[in-house]
Amino acid sequence: MSRQVLFAEVACFYASVERADDATLEGRPVIVGGDPRKRGLVAAASPDALAAGVELEMPVVDALKLCPDARATRTDMPRYREVSRRLFSCLRRGLAGLETFGLGAAFLEPVAGGASADALADRLRSTVARELGLPLRVGIASGKLLARLAAQEVGVDGVMHLHPESEIEFLRALPVTRLEGVGEKTAATLAELGARRVGELRAVGRERLQQALGPHGLRIFAFASGIDDRPLRIVRHAQSLSREASVQESLDLDVLTAHLLELSVRLEEELRSEDLAAGRVAVKVRFADRATTTRSQTLNQAIRSSAEIHAAAQRLLARTQAGSRPARGVGITLGRLAHHPESDRQLDLFPR
Repeated sequence: MSRQVLFAEVACFYASVERADDATLEGRPVIVGGDPRKRGLVAAASPDALAAGVELEMPVVDALKLCPDARATRTDMPRYREVSRRLFSCLRRGLAGLETFGLGAAFLEPVAGGASADALADRLRSTVARELGLPLRVGIASGKLLARLAAQEVGVDGVMHLHPESEIEFLRALPVTRLEGVGEKTAATLAELGARRVGELRAVGRERLQQALGPHGLRIFAFASGIDDRPLRIVRHAQSLSREASVQESLDLDVLTAHLLELSVRLEEELRSEDLAAGRVAVKVRFADRATTTRSQTLNQAIRSSAEIHAAAQRLLARTQAGSRPARGVGITLGRLAHHPESDRQLDLFPR
């Protein structure tokens, strides 16, 4: 049986997260970027906004002229990173590991003797929709490039499985710029050789491509021929987990402590879902004047229960100015994550 690689992606990740967080954005174009009053640039856009002519890195104010029905939202990287960690937690479940591709996508390989690639793709889409409210598109092919190209043909949600006998035909009509390593300069050289489509590139032949582009030409010819045996650079588990909560402007430590408990419960669920424990805890407090303070501690032994996380977080919160300065947000980050087979063992929090 030939190798099978899956590429799973939340298309237009930032815009998709914004839609998932705000039901009023459903069915409306979304532009994510900087402040239009300060000539902020577009960082991401939903497919319908892109179809209207919006381009990445253009001023948001110009994008709104092209797509006046769009809602412009400010880039929220902490939120996108949090959702990204949760997404990868969903994708890793039941697998040996994955190779991340930006914040919203990853390459995966089915476990030998496990579910088929198609069944795995359906399970991943269902899990991500149920737990994150996000659409997932999946491409399946014999290599990483073809799997990614297949996913891009799906749209926003769905699965495309390229079987080995159909891969060359799939590639034939694609522009050469869809191949990895073909940028503007290389595309111009290929155009001089009469190759604007992948099928035309293959007709040019290995020898002429090598003469024109050196070893790079051989690599491009291999991709155009559906040859891609690059292994996955496996990341076996998350390196950190974090959760944040916004609060009404408050001086009340009890309010912040209650939010820390809620965050601790959610973090325990994520740790247990991947059989992980944390060796470092950090607490961040965002104050009403927009200043932030972070306190952290490396632990003698790893922790995983909500009670342990909450106790550590309370200790760190006490080292901030929370209670004497109005706070607007609080968060917990867990680091030094490692697999922890002794799931139910209670460990000491702090060195004696």
